[in-house]
Amino acid sequence: MTHQRSLSTLPRRAAAFAVTTMLLLATAGCSMPLFPSGNDSSAKSASSSSSPSSSKSAKNAGKDTDKSGTPSTDSQTTSAPSAQDKAKEILATMSVEQKAGQLMMVPLFAGNGATDVQNLVQNDHVGSVLLLGNWKGGTSAVAQVSSKLQGYTSGVGLLICADQEGGQVQHLTGSGFDTMPSAVKQGQMSVDDLRSSAKTWGSQLKSAGVNVDLAPVAGTVQTANRSQNAPIGALDRDFGLDAAGNGQHAAAFVNGMRDAGVMSSIKHFPGLGGVTGNTDFTDSGITDTTTTLDGGQIEGFRQALQANPDMVMMSLATYSQIDPNEPAAFSSAILNDYLRGTLGYQGVVTSDSMSAAALGSIPAKELGVRFVSAGGDLICIGANEYVQPILTGLVQKAQSDPAFAQQVDQAALRVLTLKVNAGLVS
Repeated sequence: MTHQRSLSTLPRRAAAFAVTTMLLLATAGCSMPLFPSGNDSSAKSASSSSSPSSSKSAKNAGKDTDKSGTPSTDSQTTSAPSAQDKAKEILATMSVEQKAGQLMMVPLFAGNGATDVQNLVQNDHVGSVLLLGNWKGGTSAVAQVSSKLQGYTSGVGLLICADQEGGQVQHLTGSGFDTMPSAVKQGQMSVDDLRSSAKTWGSQLKSAGVNVDLAPVAGTVQTANRSQNAPIGALDRDFGLDAAGNGQHAAAFVNGMRDAGVMSSIKHFPGLGGVTGNTDFTDSGITDTTTTLDGGQIEGFRQALQANPDMVMMSLATYSQIDPNEPAAFSSAILNDYLRGTLGYQGVVTSDSMSAAALGSIPAKELGVRFVSAGGDLICIGANEYVQPILTGLVQKAQSDPAFAQQVDQAALRVLTLKVNAGLVS
């Protein structure tokens, strides 16, 4: 059960008004809270040098980026020559369908078996799976599912992801998983204590076979009071500090996960702290009129990027002071020019859930194409009925448009490089 309508019938915006308790338990997009709990987890190479962007600071990395957002040869070689060379070798053997599959993160809901996505992994070449819903069976139960999922692959393993932030967003619970405090409570820890705690939580995720934690939130609440900010402040998903403090705590969380061998994703760039609506459920109140590229909201992400996170998740809100015409995930000015160019981030960029109500006016077949065209890599999907249209859209566009096919290659290369560094390539 999802909060989205059937693709052939109702308009997507209707999903925002059909949310029920059962729906909340079944969906999370790539950022949705669950009630009473939620979860997100990931696994990563223990060494910070294993990150595709780890060899240079965010401040300087942009100097080696071309206009398309692709790292130059010198930048890539300096970052991880062996990993990228291996990724290029794999890419050269892939069909268009296989490359497109590597850009897909598909949902697997709690209570369903790994076989639900077996066909997508084995026949549609999907490269990432997102665990959604209330997984209550503990680490051993999740580990059994993760192992089965990885068994469907050959040569290139899966990114197995979850939203494990803490508080109301902790999807994996039960024996072996600590009950994580909310991010606001994590913000009351010192950065050293938070890093230590994140290492513990990451170790639990790794034992469950989850190798990507789609956390932490690095944005800063900017509304008059926290309750007015539905996606973040009302749910205590930020660290509750100023932008610099939020960014430093986000970096500590990322480093703690890395210490445990788990990958992570800071989110939702350039921040959801200035909107009133939750992009998962509504297309109203999701235009940010205050965030600027030289303002405080961005500072939290600048600080968090110093930890070289494996992924950055893009917001689905629109930022009128930066690009009033496109949601951030579809904005080349925000994603490619600023995040990759100015800030120099060269790692994997993922979307928030493409099945969100915020994108209700856009045909599903165009969603992945617009994201990759803006410079994105990994397409997060929170509803099953969106998977095939998005995948078909990618393949058809790549087959008919050489320039887009090159962008698919660039995105797949970044994903494959990440996987090589994470030990997911045999």
